[in-house]
Amino acid sequence: MSRAPGPLRVVAIGGGTGLSTLLRGLKEFPAEITAVVAVTDDGGSTGRLRSELGIPAVGDIRNCLVALAEAEPVMSELFQYRFRRGSLAGHSFGNLLIAALHELLGDFGAAVRESSRILAVRGTVLPSTTEDVTLCAELEDGRLARGEQAVTREGPRIRRMWIEPVSRPPREAVEAILRADLVALGPGSLFTSILPNLLVPELAEAIRSTPAWRVLVVNVMTQPGETDGFDALAHLRAVRRQAGDVVDAVLVNDGRPEPRALERYRAQGAELVAFDLRALAAEGVRVRVADLLQRGEWIRHDPRKLGQWLVREAARARRRRRAGEG
Repeated sequence: MSRAPGPLRVVAIGGGTGLSTLLRGLKEFPAEITAVVAVTDDGGSTGRLRSELGIPAVGDIRNCLVALAEAEPVMSELFQYRFRRGSLAGHSFGNLLIAALHELLGDFGAAVRESSRILAVRGTVLPSTTEDVTLCAELEDGRLARGEQAVTREGPRIRRMWIEPVSRPPREAVEAILRADLVALGPGSLFTSILPNLLVPELAEAIRSTPAWRVLVVNVMTQPGETDGFDALAHLRAVRRQAGDVVDAVLVNDGRPEPRALERYRAQGAELVAFDLRALAAEGVRVRVADLLQRGEWIRHDPRKLGQWLVREAARARRRRRAGEG
């Protein structure tokens, strides 16, 4: 008797708003979800906690936990609550709780797991590393940028990137990638949400080795100061330049935003990410095009559309693999 294949397994890798958006959509569909989250952010509340306590960045992890939470809504609201006065002004409660759990338990991974339990998270949220690391980049003119805030301003001029110190990922993250049906890279800030994860050597090696279908979810809009002038091909090449062969397919959005919203974004220096189907195919990847846009004043992926697309693609990837094994 053949054994049941079990739920579809999707691993989402990234950080920032893009990853939490994707997770909110994935949560609506039957899949085993693992989120691998960048921990190099050094701004805001997260940056303050990093400098004072020497812990990995907690802000993106907090957002991903809330995105997958199935606890009472008040718990999610509590995690996202941001103090407005006194010495705690700017800190979110969730950031402080994860930091406190880290000190109580003596282990960052354990702190994230306990936070997941409190929020009744559907799926697994893992940091790309449990060490306090710094994002670094060498620019085309030879200058160095250290720290995520500095790297953000230099995206188009980056020659190579790395993190210090060289770190290891949680074992569970590597295992999830190797067992996955689909691995999604992005959406999210290219140089500060997606690539930092791929700079953890064992994570990048797991993505290169996995039999999963590996999809780069290209952002809807360029990011001023980070990906000015980048089309989908430039996104793909930046990922490959830093991490090698980690992409099988590129997913691009062809939905058109509201003209008024597009004008507002353009006034801030952002443009729709263009794509050339032939140029992408010439890179040896499959190209997938879909209307994934959320309607309204914000130009971003629709969580449900994106989640549905990824789960459907994961099912196709599993069928292809099983047919090849048969």
